[in-house]
Amino acid sequence: MVVDGQLVTKITRMMAVKNATRKVLVGWAKVSQRYLSSAANCKHNHRSESQILLSPPLVSLDLPEIWGSDSTNHDPHQPPSSITRSKVIDGKSIAEEIRSRVGVDVKRMKESIGKVPGLAVILIGQRRDSLTYVRNKIKACEEAGIKSVLAELPDCCAEEDVMTALLKFNEDPSIHGILVQLPLPEHLDEEKILNVVSLEKDVDGFHPLNMGNLSMRGREPLFVPCTPKGCLELLIRSGVEIVGKKAVVIGRSNIVGLPISLLLQRHHATVTIVHACTRNPEQITCKADIVVTAAGVPNLVRSSWLKPGAVVIDVGTCPIEDPSAEYGYRLVGDVCFEEALRIASAVTPVPGGVGPMTIAMLLCNTLDSAKRLYGFT
Repeated sequence: MVVDGQLVTKITRMMAVKNATRKVLVGWAKVSQRYLSSAANCKHNHRSESQILLSPPLVSLDLPEIWGSDSTNHDPHQPPSSITRSKVIDGKSIAEEIRSRVGVDVKRMKESIGKVPGLAVILIGQRRDSLTYVRNKIKACEEAGIKSVLAELPDCCAEEDVMTALLKFNEDPSIHGILVQLPLPEHLDEEKILNVVSLEKDVDGFHPLNMGNLSMRGREPLFVPCTPKGCLELLIRSGVEIVGKKAVVIGRSNIVGLPISLLLQRHHATVTIVHACTRNPEQITCKADIVVTAAGVPNLVRSSWLKPGAVVIDVGTCPIEDPSAEYGYRLVGDVCFEEALRIASAVTPVPGGVGPMTIAMLLCNTLDSAKRLYGFT
């Protein structure tokens, strides 16, 4: 068989170009990774006056799906890094800084155009936890200068009553965000009710179109759900590398598990979801660089579930009886906190970790909605 020399040369050049392109793109990904890591270390006075969060727009993170030559370079015998002292991620102080910056922007908006953001909250029934959450959200709005309106309906209300309240807020130009406090009484259709919320005012980020855009490369949701958005902001502000890291999400709820898995994937983590039907969840989770748990099971995640040096974001909030506590109970997370401190590189406490960030992100989403409507920057 005679081989054409020119053809061989042409093929060789094409392969060289392809390999060079791959190297460029791999380099691009590494530069992006360094940028995202270093963003958390930038100081307050280096950020623009109007920038509140460090999380970048999702579409700015999209990279071509081209596999580089170093994608197979893996040393299975690489020893884990030694952890001398676990860092406690202080969500409370980070949330306070964000809420303060939201307040500055709200004041600036009021002085510039005479408008302020408005949030409407619909509360159905008298669940103690829901009453507490709503009270905290209303208080946070007042402190930031955001207008808040609370519609309280009885536990036995009809769906039509909820729909009427929602439609009223949809049409109110002074309301830029609508929140239906979950969970709802069992006789109400949650999906039907949430679908009535205007897409442009869906500050909870649960509208199917917002969730769909969150899941798709090249798309930007109007709003990212508040708790996952807060988790991601904690990771970035703590200087945690996400690109290329193994992440395990424990729990698959529409409120936390699903959207945080999508959000981590958009930030180029390799994501695995662990849920109640997963076999060997401990063996899966202990390989993760980042663990986000939202199962609602007290002390589910023990030290044996964690890889040395892992970063742990605990979304779980579980009341357990404690006669010595002020109200007869105390809050714990999904993670055994004391055990995690001995093996993780960073971990969020419960309370004082993710919870305050959820409210801070709600304020950010409401402010963003008002800015979008008024064309205010």
